[in-house]
Amino acid sequence: AGAVAEARFISSAKGKGLFATKNIRKGETVFVERPVVASQFLWNALYNYRACDHCLRALETAEENAQRLLGKSSLVLPHPEQCSIRKDLHQQCPRCQVTYCSAECRQAALEQYHQVLCLGPSRDDPTHPLNKLQEAWRNMHYPPETSSIMLMARMVATIKQAKDKEWWIKAFSQFCSKTANEEEEIVHKLLGDKFKGQLELLRLLFTEALYDEHLSRWFTPEGFRSLFALVGTNGQGIGTSSLSQWVHACDALDLPMLQREELDAFIDQLYKDIEKESGEFLNCEGSGLYVLQSCCNHSCIPNAETSFPENNFLLHLTALEDIEAGEEICISYLDCCQRERSRHSRNKILRENYLFTCSCPKCLAQADDADVTSDEEEEGEGETDDAELEDEMTDV
Repeated sequence: AGAVAEARFISSAKGKGLFATKNIRKGETVFVERPVVASQFLWNALYNYRACDHCLRALETAEENAQRLLGKSSLVLPHPEQCSIRKDLHQQCPRCQVTYCSAECRQAALEQYHQVLCLGPSRDDPTHPLNKLQEAWRNMHYPPETSSIMLMARMVATIKQAKDKEWWIKAFSQFCSKTANEEEEIVHKLLGDKFKGQLELLRLLFTEALYDEHLSRWFTPEGFRSLFALVGTNGQGIGTSSLSQWVHACDALDLPMLQREELDAFIDQLYKDIEKESGEFLNCEGSGLYVLQSCCNHSCIPNAETSFPENNFLLHLTALEDIEAGEEICISYLDCCQRERSRHSRNKILRENYLFTCSCPKCLAQADDADVTSDEEEEGEGETDDAELEDEMTDV
């Protein structure tokens, strides 16, 4: 990051925060950040959302992407030259055939973690320890996905491969950690009712696949739970889509008015049709750990937002308002609809998903409001909360 923002310790209750070191204008990019580690979600990959195994760049052309989401192979997209996908650059691991968007990504993965995780000819062997681990995870964590056991596997593999193991252990230890009962709550959230039994099964499979004596603590019941909670609390959703890249490129075209209206109408209709067929699952989705982004605290009136405009795991933090030097930079963990709800509703979601009660200016101003959810929202709304939250996490 350029020196426009720095992480500072606020208090033991709040942990770290991110602060502007100079004035930042609305619309300015505060920083672009590469994750320490990232991984595509397992169901997402299983359903043929084809992404680079390292940087999550979508690998289908915009047209292939739209055809698959529509279930219609005859669809033709206008302006195909606006698609940014370069298939001629794609490469596979020669041993296990996972696909990368470029030679650079294949090399980066190999140098960081892939030597340990490469399945080689065992890629389709259901008895291979890594395949057993992934299968068990998929059976516990259905879509909408919020995390992946493979993010944890890549953390372990990174340390196993590293010459300087201490450096990486330190890098992972800077992510916010929780007390035992908070950890339990997060794990419960990720695994549901049977979490203790499921967690123990995952731990045994994780140990069988990846055990390393340098990291023996991560394989104990307590250590494994805190690793889980670390990923559950700090994991940032990543969404990529060659179709949305194509749409952005089309939006920027300088067209005569009639053509512009025709193209806009075509795109609107396309999205409506896709929604009928594929619902909200439009993107290649995964999650990553970002050192700076994980320092950003939540506000219900955020002054910055994250996005993935490069169609890969590079996270852009952009200012939504002018931010003064010294001011805290906050993002929202809630989506737009959730932010419009009552303070009580907002805090219910934040407590359940992130284990804190918000005291941003908006919440303080509404502190005297009655403790009822917006329009006495019915209890049955719990399910949509998670879907909305996930949608927000991975918005492109």
